[in-house]
Amino acid sequence: MRIPTRKKPEVLSPAGNLRGLKTAVDYGADAVYCGGKAFGMRSAPKNLSLEDFEEGSRYAHERGARVYVTCNVLPRNNEIEAMREYIGQLKDTGVDALIVSDIGVMMMARQVAPNLELHVSTQAGVTNYQAANAFYELGARRVVLAREMDLQAVRDIRANIPDDLDIECFVHGAMCMAFSGRCLFSNYLTGRDGNHGECAQPCRWKYSIVEEKRPGQYFPIEQTENGAYLFNSQDMNMLGHLDDLIDSGATSLKIEGRAKSAYYIAAMTNAYKTAVNEYMIQRGFEDADGNILLPFHDRVIRPSDPDYGQGTEDQVMRNADAAFAGVADEGYDRAIATSDAPEPDGMSSHARSTRRKSNTTVEQIETDWKHAAVRPAPHVELPEWLLEETDKVAHRDYSTGFYYPERKVTQNTDRSAYFRSWLVVGEVLSWSADEGGRVTLMSRNKIEPGQQVEFLLPGERPLAYIVPEDGLRDADGTPVPAINNPAHVFSMPCPHQVPINAAIRSRTKKPTLKAE
Repeated sequence: MRIPTRKKPEVLSPAGNLRGLKTAVDYGADAVYCGGKAFGMRSAPKNLSLEDFEEGSRYAHERGARVYVTCNVLPRNNEIEAMREYIGQLKDTGVDALIVSDIGVMMMARQVAPNLELHVSTQAGVTNYQAANAFYELGARRVVLAREMDLQAVRDIRANIPDDLDIECFVHGAMCMAFSGRCLFSNYLTGRDGNHGECAQPCRWKYSIVEEKRPGQYFPIEQTENGAYLFNSQDMNMLGHLDDLIDSGATSLKIEGRAKSAYYIAAMTNAYKTAVNEYMIQRGFEDADGNILLPFHDRVIRPSDPDYGQGTEDQVMRNADAAFAGVADEGYDRAIATSDAPEPDGMSSHARSTRRKSNTTVEQIETDWKHAAVRPAPHVELPEWLLEETDKVAHRDYSTGFYYPERKVTQNTDRSAYFRSWLVVGEVLSWSADEGGRVTLMSRNKIEPGQQVEFLLPGERPLAYIVPEDGLRDADGTPVPAINNPAHVFSMPCPHQVPINAAIRSRTKKPTLKAE
């Protein structure tokens, strides 16, 4: 059994192993993407065996979710036949789609596994509708846009491709400093090939200057005691802006993080799924119980629509061309002046002209091109507790990536560590109604009486709970003053029924910056 393509926005979650896949599905993922033991772009996760794909696909399909497999490396000549055999094995596991970037692999997959959907990876660098349409003609049913695209580019692509060609966009997680993730940096410095899932992430390393005649003397590039992190981009967080992205034609909302923990997967999947549900309700497509009221449709105005090009300009459209070379200085300044945003990069008009010297206004070819507009709608308001969820996982400084040219992603040159203000302190093993309610848990960090914890619940606001003053017990039922032995079984009173595998988290006493 394979699950058909959704007719409404899809939350696409990562999984580095079978447990991560099941966790993503349990917390509301509409689809999960994962890699096998070979030919994926992540080797740090354990990844899935063919048997895992079979079990994971059954688990997902029984709950209405889909499974996509990454085959997005750029294979070398001596890997072609092995790739062919691997795809032949995958087609019988029950997975729903292959994510590819190499056009030869794409053609191979059509021959070997014609029943699997083909999704074009962000590694292919799709930045325009011509490329998207070309891949569609070659059999693709989804394109994952390059992360460098702004919202207006998403709209323009959506307006000029078939409605049954999905657009997948990243919404959360780490940003690669290289164009569409195509990077040779790791291979050059360490011999570890990022294209084959072995990236050493040298873009996150700390760098200093060494003067030729002063060997051994290291000078920070920025004058701080910690050195400088040259290429350390911020993480993406689009939770509060999902309405803009969905309105602009994104079909699938992709959370980055196949090397992340099950807790991270659960928390971010739950947050984005809840936000999409709020979107569907507030836009009038569904009621609070999930019943369909109207067929879902994005708000992009196509060239075939009667109102195409008729005065629906908004801030996204006004600022769109400021993201790329070719906009005149006065146009850029006017775009910034008509928005509420400050000058994004602090550059003078002369500096911007120099940066765009190969694409000045004089050199541009005049066309009748019109940006695709979006039918206006009120902003979708998300509850405050939901917006706070992204701060309850380890993360770097957040940005909205390149979607908004006036406030695009930057680097953090003074650090590469993660913020952590919440810790997972336990994981639910079982819950019993006995004694007024009791939860058995596997401990991860200290839990003591009077401590406020939260249970992460699928599809709901997290359950806040104060640990009672007594009633804590170890695995033998012996009372203990606190739960302070990690990786051991304990139990405590809890009148609220909580699901198996639910994470128990607590705010740290002092927020930390840690590498991860």
